[in-house]
Amino acid sequence: MRGVAKLVPRRRPRDPGRARVVVLLACVLALNTADTGVIGAVVQELRHSLHIGNTRIGLLTAVPAAAGAVATVPVGQLTDRVARVPLLAGSIVLWSLAMIAGGLADSYAWLLGSRVALGAVTATAGPTVASLIGDLFPPEERASVYGRILAGELVGVGVGLLVGGNLAAVASWRAAFWFVALLGLALALALWLLLPEPERGGEYRREGDRTGSAAPGVELARRAVARSGVEPRPRSLLRADPVRMSLFQATVHVLRIPTNAIIIVASALGYFFFAGLRTFAIVFVQHRYGVSHLELTAFIPLIGLGALAGVLTGGRLADRLVRRGMVAARVTVPAAAYTASALLFLPGLLTRDALLALLLFTLASGALAAANPPLDAVRLDVVHHRLWGRAESVRTILRMSSEAIAPVLFGWLSGVLAGGAQGRGATGLGRVFLMALVPLLVNGLLLLRARRTYPGDVAAAMASERSESGAQGAG
Repeated sequence: MRGVAKLVPRRRPRDPGRARVVVLLACVLALNTADTGVIGAVVQELRHSLHIGNTRIGLLTAVPAAAGAVATVPVGQLTDRVARVPLLAGSIVLWSLAMIAGGLADSYAWLLGSRVALGAVTATAGPTVASLIGDLFPPEERASVYGRILAGELVGVGVGLLVGGNLAAVASWRAAFWFVALLGLALALALWLLLPEPERGGEYRREGDRTGSAAPGVELARRAVARSGVEPRPRSLLRADPVRMSLFQATVHVLRIPTNAIIIVASALGYFFFAGLRTFAIVFVQHRYGVSHLELTAFIPLIGLGALAGVLTGGRLADRLVRRGMVAARVTVPAAAYTASALLFLPGLLTRDALLALLLFTLASGALAAANPPLDAVRLDVVHHRLWGRAESVRTILRMSSEAIAPVLFGWLSGVLAGGAQGRGATGLGRVFLMALVPLLVNGLLLLRARRTYPGDVAAAMASERSESGAQGAG
């Protein structure tokens, strides 16, 4: 496809067309998380306006995630079968309309209902973005590109927290909702005009199929696996036509790939912690350290910069280690990152020194964010490219389910652990955050196991794609 070739030339990594695609896809993820940032920023205003407590606040972020988990099932199927750019742009228009409706709410029930629609639309982002990344960018750059695009999630949360909080302070929480809705409409138009619809499989993957698994254009990790002589894992081989597979058959297959199953669980546990953090972090910091609104506007960006640095370096570090011969670096780096994040968050939550906490939270956020780009690249490494959309939908279901549970559970436990209604303060939330560090440590152990399964699963994906290519050539 001529437009795609222009956007992703093999020898020109600084081509402005590719930079434009990165920015657009990052903005999609930013919009997807800006909403939860806004909720976290206007907790106090929502409490007073709608007369609600922590548990109901948690539901405002849980309900969209739950609706998204359900909607992800058909969206993943659509992603593998229809044009992805119109699907993505249309979903963002509907998302913006849902945000406008939320800003008009005059009761908690109205606001909650609008957020059901919001979640059903946000389900489109995960599968479509993952599939587009696989087809628009050279495989050897996948982890680092994922890092730059995932930075959008952090930017979105930061914009939601800062802009939402300031708009709520000078106007109302409704103005914060309408502001991100306008951003969404502008982004939908930009996607429609500026983002090309790539051919399935991508130019680079087709070239790799023609020249062999160790060709220079083939993804870094796959070259490393090919050089190591690892045999494909039999249970991970695809033995059916991926285009004709039903959703159930595709789901069974992607869950039978051991590495993919492990990273799905690890990703869900990581986002569980992140969902609770972004919903209640503002309230916790204000009460725990006595931080004013002005000081908070400095506190949040510094932690955000730490997370941004982590997400931008996680994929690059993993790719660098792969080049140096560490075949399983894309699971090793996240294992170390999750463990380091838990160990850094622990003293930060226990101290009452605001500056020390700021330093520890910044480092911990960077480690937590660094895990995501390599893990997202792993999903594309071990799954046949014709199943990328459906594989991502399976992962998104569990991820969004964990994001739905976390805010409600954090809000409810904050009251229980603080001895009742006073859980609105830092005491209950601090204890909940401490308990939530356990899943981060569990992630480190899970991913250590994936180091053993990853090479064989990558080899199986390569063998499955070569087999399909050969069958098409014979046909």
